[in-house]
Amino acid sequence: MAATTLWRSDALTILDYRCTAGPGDVPYAEAFRDHSVSYVRRGSFGCRSRGRSFELVAGSVLVGHRGDEFMCVHEHHDGGDECLSFHLAPALVETIGDRSATWRVGAVPPLAELMVLGELAQSVVDGSNDMAIDEVGLTFATRFVDLVGGYERKSPRPSAVDRRRAVEVALWIDAHAEQPIDLDMAAREAGLSAFHFLRLFANVLGVTPHQYLIRSRLRRAARQLVETPRAITDIAFDVGFADLSNFVRSFHRAAGVSPRRFRQRAQGPRSGRDR
Repeated sequence: MAATTLWRSDALTILDYRCTAGPGDVPYAEAFRDHSVSYVRRGSFGCRSRGRSFELVAGSVLVGHRGDEFMCVHEHHDGGDECLSFHLAPALVETIGDRSATWRVGAVPPLAELMVLGELAQSVVDGSNDMAIDEVGLTFATRFVDLVGGYERKSPRPSAVDRRRAVEVALWIDAHAEQPIDLDMAAREAGLSAFHFLRLFANVLGVTPHQYLIRSRLRRAARQLVETPRAITDIAFDVGFADLSNFVRSFHRAAGVSPRRFRQRAQGPRSGRDR
């Protein structure tokens, strides 16, 4: 089993699991280290936990309760499996719903409401979406609790204080967009937990904090592409992107053209050779 950490914070850890076990491998007992929800994105496997057995296929969700023993088996499929796994700290579990029965369901069959979020998370991992993986992870875990716990979370109309708080943090993000900003940092600026801040910000402004951050960077980049002769690579790093490919991909997704083509169109007949 190969595990790659994609994200780690005090509240949430996201792992990419890739298992190559098959029918000939001897299963062994393990224990869930955290409360977790693991989205199966490829392959299949079985899981035995608390006297019950589950079969999981692509789109299923393996649910872990901290401390419970489990055993994964691969009796029916020798092609391996892959999971995108969201591990929640106790404080986060308590915040979004800590009913023991919810976290001891063992597994959830492929449900459209979770599958679309699982694929959204995978698109973030692949770099084809401008959300942040921790934001999608919180959304996935919350949606799981809402579905399995049998209740829908109401989004109360934000008060004037909350609206001002969201706007003030948006202004702060915009003013510091070239710096590395993540959900925890923005939440601390608001004086809220990451979970509550994400819900408040999206409710008030209609985008997640990371989406707003990326769009602030793209706005600055577009201005520099039009108004300056600077190299595209320099612009990408200057506005806060960590690598050129991510910038080009994000810009193309937003503008429909590459940064170079955008510059050419903006400059019209004045444009010289590509920079």
